Amino acid sequence: MNSQGKAEYLSTIDTRSLVDKVEMNLVDFFIKKEYKPGDVIPKEMELANAMGVSRTVIRESLTRLKTLGIIESIKHKGTIIKSPDLSALLGKSMIPRMLDNTTLKDIFELRLVIEIGMADLIFQHVSPEDIADLQRIINKEPEKSDDVLFDIDHEIKFHGKLYEIAHNDTLLKFQQILLPVFNYMYDSGLIKKPIQKKTHVSHQGLVDILKNGSPDKFRSAMRNHLENHFQRLYGK
Repeated sequence: MNSQGKAEYLSTIDTRSLVDKVEMNLVDFFIKKEYKPGDVIPKEMELANAMGVSRTVIRESLTRLKTLGIIESIKHKGTIIKSPDLSALLGKSMIPRMLDNTTLKDIFELRLVIEIGMADLIFQHVSPEDIADLQRIINKEPEKSDDVLFDIDHEIKFHGKLYEIAHNDTLLKFQQILLPVFNYMYDSGLIKKPIQKKTHVSHQGLVDILKNGSPDKFRSAMRNHLENHFQRLYGK
């Protein structure tokens, strides 16, 4: 029998640390027991005895889960399950200068896709007061020139208001987390491509559609409004 034939009888070695394994086992345990946010989990010693590991290993595993926002310790109550704050977890790692260019570009593309796709949410919740707020933002915008097609500060204010109108807290938090990435992309020149001089749907045009149009028309208009960004990304 050759050496290749002998090797097929060897099994893959699990290289995860004991803490890694305990961490995953705890998550599986919480799921199987159908724990909900607010439920108290067993104490450290009980978990250690049940899993046959030291209390130190259990404590380190629980600390990791606390960092992920899956559990938290409450005084006089114990350790409970909590609903992880996804935006907080993402925000901790959203450091533009530490992200590679491919990831930065992916995030910027994600922003464009989200803003085109949230038309139905906006139309579901938009109010006359929201329209008035958007109009006030537009009224304060500087005039565009041949060199400056949009003002980044007003762009953020206008689109930030659209996220607010959508009434989706996770979406709004996500947009706020990504703002540093947007600013970095503009400032760093990563999306600095030749801009074709075309007429795109303006902020005023978007507001007019919000007043009298439909989600489909708004979606199409938003895609046109963002065309300049697509051009700067792809040079088309």
